Amino acid sequence: MSTITKPDFQTVIQERHSVRQYDPSVKIPREEMEAILMDATLAPSSSNLQPWRFLVIDDAELLKKLHPIANNQEQVLQASAVIAVLGDMKWYEKGEKIYSMSEEAGYMTEEIKQRFIYTAENLYANMDQSVKESIVDVDAGLISMQLMLSARARGYDTVPMGGYNKVQFVEEFNIPSHYRSVMLIAIGKAAASGRPTVRLPLEDVAFWNEI
Repeated sequence: MSTITKPDFQTVIQERHSVRQYDPSVKIPREEMEAILMDATLAPSSSNLQPWRFLVIDDAELLKKLHPIANNQEQVLQASAVIAVLGDMKWYEKGEKIYSMSEEAGYMTEEIKQRFIYTAENLYANMDQSVKESIVDVDAGLISMQLMLSARARGYDTVPMGGYNKVQFVEEFNIPSHYRSVMLIAIGKAAASGRPTVRLPLEDVAFWNEI
């Protein structure tokens, strides 16, 4: 794919809408889905520890199984796939691997690597559960938005879904207990445009220097 220029990026963010009707005949090739996920993983995360995990569900029978769990939302059956965005609550255990890769790439020294590993294995590991969940949720939100923008740049559409039974999803899809279910994202080729939406004026949401 060619480099996205500034005007192209403006088009991507302006054309991204939550789409709920998909062409069920369109299936995203595995290679292209992997490219979208790779784009998404360039998102930032706390200490670059990348707590996100994905379960890509594109099997028709499994999507039928997911349908009632997702409150019978029709896009689950129509989309090319539904991506479950998960947060690994033991994400800090990847610290040694991540920081060793950074050292090998020349991005940090051995001393800095060891310092980061120590922080991951001690600071993050011993945080309160609610703090861990907050970190994972923020990072999962960042990567989810990047995933949706990557999909739109490639001509696909998405809709994030929080309206599903997370407990049932974890049980029915055998999600490991240390994974936190954050959201589902339906992805595919739109059969109908997303509904028009409005945004609050900037003066309602942005403040300069004080509130």
